[in-house]
Order: sequence, then C-alpha cells, then structure tokens
Amino acid sequence: MESSQQNKNAWNNGTYQSWVNRFGTPEEAAEKIKQDPQKRIGTAFKHMEEHIQGKKIINLLGSNGNKAVALALLGAELTIVDFSAENEQYAQDLARAAGVPLQYIVSDVLQLPLNELNHQYDIVFMEFGILHYFTDLQPLFHVVSSLLASGGRLVLQDFHPISTKLITSKGTTANIRKHKVTGDYFDTSLTEKTVSYSKYAESDQADKDEQKVYLRQWTIGEIVTAVATSGLMIKVLEELPNQSSEVFDKGIPKTFTVVAEQLHS
Repeated sequence: MESSQQNKNAWNNGTYQSWVNRFGTPEEAAEKIKQDPQKRIGTAFKHMEEHIQGKKIINLLGSNGNKAVALALLGAELTIVDFSAENEQYAQDLARAAGVPLQYIVSDVLQLPLNELNHQYDIVFMEFGILHYFTDLQPLFHVVSSLLASGGRLVLQDFHPISTKLITSKGTTANIRKHKVTGDYFDTSLTEKTVSYSKYAESDQADKDEQKVYLRQWTIGEIVTAVATSGLMIKVLEELPNQSSEVFDKGIPKTFTVVAEQLHS
C-alpha cells in the first residue's frame, strides 16, 4: 500500500539524529533511564509488574528502545519489532550503553518471520502512537495472539480517541486552555500528518514531504472489538486523564490502557 511505504520512508529519514536531539546521545539517555527504569515505563508498569523478572517481552513498534531498555534493566528479556533501521541503531546503542541485551527485528509487524509466531512471549507491549499506522487492526491483533504464550498478556497503551479524533485544544496554560469539538469521532479516512519525531529534527535535515505519514485514527470500540475477536480475553480497559497535571485538560480522557490475556496457545 502506498501509504505504508510512505510511512516507512518517513521513519528512515534522519531518525537517529532526531533521537539524539530529543534524548541525548545513547550514553546520556542510558544514564537517565538507569536512574529510574520503572518511571520510564509509566502507568503501564502496574499491569506487568508481577510478570517482569525473567519474562520474555516483545515490544511491537518499539521505536528508539527507551521503554524496552527500561524493561530489560528491570530483569526482562526484550525483543523489539520496528520497521526503522535508524530506530534499531539508536536502540542498540542505547542497550549497549545501559549494559543490557536487546534483540531488534527490523520488520513490518505484519510480516514477522514465522519462527517468531510460535506463542513464546509472556508479554506483548505496545504503546503510544502506533495503532494509527494500521489500516486494519484485525491482522495486527492476530499477530499479537500468535506471539503470546498461554496465559501471556497484551499490554496496550495509546492516546485516547476523544483527544485525537474529536477535540482540538489550544492554549499553553490551564487558565487559558480552550477545547473545541472540531473532529468527527467516526471518521474512517486516512489523515496526513508529519512524523512524530520531526519536531526534534534539524531544520535542513530532511525534506518535509519525506516526513509525511498517513494515519487511520480508531475509536475505542473498534480497538476493543479487534482485540476481543483475535482470541484474547480483555481483562482491563482503563481510561486516564492528563498524567502530567491534575488541572490541565481536566475531565478529558488523554490515554487508555487495554490489558488482554491469551487463554490458549
């Protein structure tokens, strides 16, 4: 699909330097993660805390490896799948600097090697800004089901559709923050956006056309249904407010977490 190739191109166009600009060198970033790896995982940690030590975790679309390295520092065995070679380079440098092993598979998630799809993982971890790269969720969660061992769990955390599909927010402080309903929650069309790391890219680093991505924003109902019809039992659907402030965007769901369990392998 043309949009998929464009998305892949965008994520292989100056990505490594953008992560250096955002997080520092891998050595600098590793030192920060080592200070408190649990904090780097965020609110998703409580859904896998008891399953971390010695467990096999696969981080789908794991990008620059920040979360995977944090989980490895907490005692898990980590694999990342992502289609960006520049993401792999940064993540591997980060893992070496942190002193932890990391397997990185450069691949489209939907084209994973068959030897990976043998129900060997205890946790599939997916987080923030990844579902919108898929134009059909059913094949994605079929892969998730094929990766999970019996009793294994999916921990999926992403931005809430209310905030991404429906509401436009303007203003940089709580006092002047304004929200308007400008979107169509049920819109199924692809939208053109600039790749998320572009704000950290150097101005002349890449052509803006090469940083465009095409995204499909999903509703909560579509996401939950896709998980539930892929052979996984949903255990948790948690909707969360803005985690960085008790008053900023008060009353608006900003993120959500789905936890689902593989009952059979």
